[in-house]
Amino acid sequence: MIGGIIMTHGDNNGLVLPPKVAPVQVIVLPIAQHKEGVLEGAAAIRDRLTAAGLRVKMDDSDNSMGWKCAEYEMKGVPVRVECGPRDLENGQCVLVRRNDGEKTVVALAELEAAVKEQLELVHKGMFEKAKKNLDENIFEAYSLEEAAQIQKEKGGFIKTMWCGELECEMKMKEEAGMSSRCMPLEQEHLSDVCPICGKPAKASIYWGVAY
Repeated sequence: MIGGIIMTHGDNNGLVLPPKVAPVQVIVLPIAQHKEGVLEGAAAIRDRLTAAGLRVKMDDSDNSMGWKCAEYEMKGVPVRVECGPRDLENGQCVLVRRNDGEKTVVALAELEAAVKEQLELVHKGMFEKAKKNLDENIFEAYSLEEAAQIQKEKGGFIKTMWCGELECEMKMKEEAGMSSRCMPLEQEHLSDVCPICGKPAKASIYWGVAY
């Protein structure tokens, strides 16, 4: 599952973790923390979010803001909370989503609800992006030759009918380099015959390259 998360959601900046499984859901980063009241304000934000049932961490190290942002992007923390002297003075903070980098300014009075909403948006955004990628990389084939050609040109998953015989499964592996990945619970009727042997088909099946 960890490997699947990394391969499905990771990007050039590192991990992108779903909020429900992320060890740290929210990272609080104080800006200009040497200034009066900033660390105390950031700690208050951390404590409020922790009390709201979220997994929260605050980084008050001496590392630069740029270093901290890159660090927690790499670790895949779903939401970043930035708060500096001006933010705290105005009773607000900035929320940044890891999955798309979207920034939102929120009032501290609405902190808990706003952060939970952003976590939901991260979850929704990650799911929709992964689902779109999956759907765009599933291709139908009606012969062994067509399945092999699609796999060679496009990769992804190939969907066909299947007679259920091991011989046909082995032939697909030998000639197209793909093994069976799953038989979907929601079966589709693509054709009446197995594209490998021409015998009556019993089920639809997904094929793919095993890495």
